Amino acid sequence: MSRVAAGVLTMAAVAAVSACGVEDAVVEHGNGHVKAVSHQSGIDGKNDAEAKLPDWVPDGAQQVEELIRTTGAERLLKYSPAGTTLPAVCKPGTAEPKPPTLTADWWPAGEHLRTDQLCDGWHVAVERDAVYAYRVETVSGTGAN
Repeated sequence: MSRVAAGVLTMAAVAAVSACGVEDAVVEHGNGHVKAVSHQSGIDGKNDAEAKLPDWVPDGAQQVEELIRTTGAERLLKYSPAGTTLPAVCKPGTAEPKPPTLTADWWPAGEHLRTDQLCDGWHVAVERDAVYAYRVETVSGTGAN
């Protein structure tokens, strides 16, 4: 490969990565697309038209991380409560026995078993320094990532 061709390929790769942005990336897995998003606050995430946070997430939530299966319904969510509480729509519930097929460095192993709140179809666990939430996959055939 010539140096010119290699340079063009390198520039194209950098442009493609830059287009994804630091806070928003879509990754293709054998089981569909997975989108990772980060927001400074709950209100920022609710204003994101392409990856809108659920309404029950407090506007004042901080350091919001979410992993979204774009070919299904499964989602993982983590945020720092920063003095916020869960809204009235959240009710006590039972832990979700089905583990997520999505994985993230910030999602603790077995966290789905610690969920004890239900918020509009999300299984939620309020931990000491973070709130974790999991929406179960409802589309069959998505598999594990």
